[in-house]
Amino acid sequence: MDRYAAFLRGMNLGGRRITNDDLRSHFEALGCEAVATFRASGNVIFESDRPPGPLTSHLEEGLEELLGYGIRVFLRSGKEVTAIAAHEPFDAKAVAASAGKLQVALLLGPPKAKAAKEALSLSTDVDRLAIEGRELYWLPSGGISDSDLDLKGLESALGTWTMRTMGTIDQIASKHF
Repeated sequence: MDRYAAFLRGMNLGGRRITNDDLRSHFEALGCEAVATFRASGNVIFESDRPPGPLTSHLEEGLEELLGYGIRVFLRSGKEVTAIAAHEPFDAKAVAASAGKLQVALLLGPPKAKAAKEALSLSTDVDRLAIEGRELYWLPSGGISDSDLDLKGLESALGTWTMRTMGTIDQIASKHF
């Protein structure tokens, strides 16, 4: 069995509310084992013997049936979560000087060169961006709600994503992988 983390987009926003217990039960009903959740924002750690591509489709289809609405699943192996947590996309001095929290946008796939170039063209000294594999790293100089970064432009270039703080990724990696 392989160990995975599923990062779900749009959990517990607006009228969509689900408890961690219910989310854990849904993953178990979909055949996942050793299921754990982390925070109430759609982070699920589990084991499965299915390969990643079919597993992602299975989870998205199953969750839509169980919840009554579509959910995007951003699946990462334990090795990938550990690599994301260990990655340092920005100079340590820049991170220390920032009043913002380092953000990680998990993408559905690695962006093509043109899309990556378009996304990175939005980077500034106030909102630094970097891409590595299937992740976009964003170091805002302050709170993300105060940022002028064109998030719609980024999503237009890179496709759908879900975002977590690097602190959340670090904690998941150290606790579960």
